[in-house]
Amino acid sequence: MQKFVLYSCNSLLHTTKSPLLSSFTHHFHTSIHPLNNHQQSQTLNPQINNPELLFPQTLISSPSKIHKLISSQSDPLLAKEIFDLASQQPNFRHSYPTFHSLIIKLGNSRHFSFMEDVLTQLKRHRFPTTPGLFSRLICIYGDAHLPQKALNVFYSIVQYNCKPTSKHLNHVLAILLAHRSFLRPAYDVFRVAHKYGVNPNLKSYNLLMKAFCYNDQISVAYKLFNEMFKRDVMPDVESYRILMQALCRKSQVPKAVDLLDDMLNKGFVPDTLSYTTLLNSLCRKKNLREAYKLLCRMKVKGCNPNITHYNTVVLGLCREGRAFDAIKVLDDMHLNGCLPNLESYRTLVGGLVDQGMYDEARRFMKKMMLKGFSPHFSIAHGLITGLCNVGRVDDACEVLGELLSHGEIPHVGTWEEVVPKIFDVEEVDRLDQRLDEAMKGKITPHTRIVEAGVALEEYLINKIWAKSRNA
Repeated sequence: MQKFVLYSCNSLLHTTKSPLLSSFTHHFHTSIHPLNNHQQSQTLNPQINNPELLFPQTLISSPSKIHKLISSQSDPLLAKEIFDLASQQPNFRHSYPTFHSLIIKLGNSRHFSFMEDVLTQLKRHRFPTTPGLFSRLICIYGDAHLPQKALNVFYSIVQYNCKPTSKHLNHVLAILLAHRSFLRPAYDVFRVAHKYGVNPNLKSYNLLMKAFCYNDQISVAYKLFNEMFKRDVMPDVESYRILMQALCRKSQVPKAVDLLDDMLNKGFVPDTLSYTTLLNSLCRKKNLREAYKLLCRMKVKGCNPNITHYNTVVLGLCREGRAFDAIKVLDDMHLNGCLPNLESYRTLVGGLVDQGMYDEARRFMKKMMLKGFSPHFSIAHGLITGLCNVGRVDDACEVLGELLSHGEIPHVGTWEEVVPKIFDVEEVDRLDQRLDEAMKGKITPHTRIVEAGVALEEYLINKIWAKSRNA
């Protein structure tokens, strides 16, 4: 045993250059060798024959110095060894800060067996502990995915001369609810928290409500929601939104709208996410009239619609073949100071093309390109194909030219759609041959593909003019 302790002290001395640790190691080395200690004491100071008289003059007698030494250790196992060596000294008692530092150090490094051993010693000393220690312990177990141990910490706080708080409860609830199998234990600790002097607060209720909603137990969430008023806990916007989102996922949109009205009647201002949830659900249920009405109500009720809200309604209208109404929504955006983005234009142009409203589609595609937005190749292809199919080949070529002039490269399928419409069937093979020859001869590694596209556009336009003159 003496050899082991001596080796440990020497290893500490070599590992750490701290003068405090060196002093401590020197004293401990002499204290476990009576002969050496006796000879040295006779030589240096014959009057000091009692080791207890030596402690006040050394490091080991000062809990604050031990605390500093342990706190400065980067290796938690070395810190634990120092703690144990000091604990073996007669009449020595560690301070609470030392326990706190070592427990956290061991917990962060996940030396849980050592940490729990120190916790047992802390309980035995009956120090007044701080709530922060247990908050950290709960989080440490949570980070290690040990929800049961986190729960055990909450239940044991009172054993350490400390009162649990709502912060402890909420930490535990968040950790337990991250594991689906711990939903019932979370609900149980929520129900018995008052026995430990803890009253669940707004965050406690919201955490549980959200968990029950995601587990398809909306009735339990509603029960908790109604209970809040009885417990003098005022719900907030998040409380309402949790229930609204759950109702929308269950396609109970009318109930969600009623909840929004109740929220407004109680003086709450719904956040943007609450409105987004409702607008999405109304559009999915094809209740577009109500969706548009809600969009108009938002500003009146103190929440300005943002680009996400507008785009949600535009998409809903276009999906249901009401692209013309979607144009009105874009006009509303401008009036309310919200500028359409790439998604707004792409959705609208695509919807207009699908409905055969080619002139409007072309107008808005021009707008988006002037604003620096790039139309998706599928939208441009759909517009050009649609124009060709109704015999408006010249317009299709103009759209092609507009795309190229803005640096947009048409898809190969777009060329394949336009070219046969311009030339007679028997000329197509000859055109393909000419294009192949032109590309082989003129395209170099330094030639920009857009410039090649512009050249092809000019070539096609010249062909159209020549064809019209011969007609």
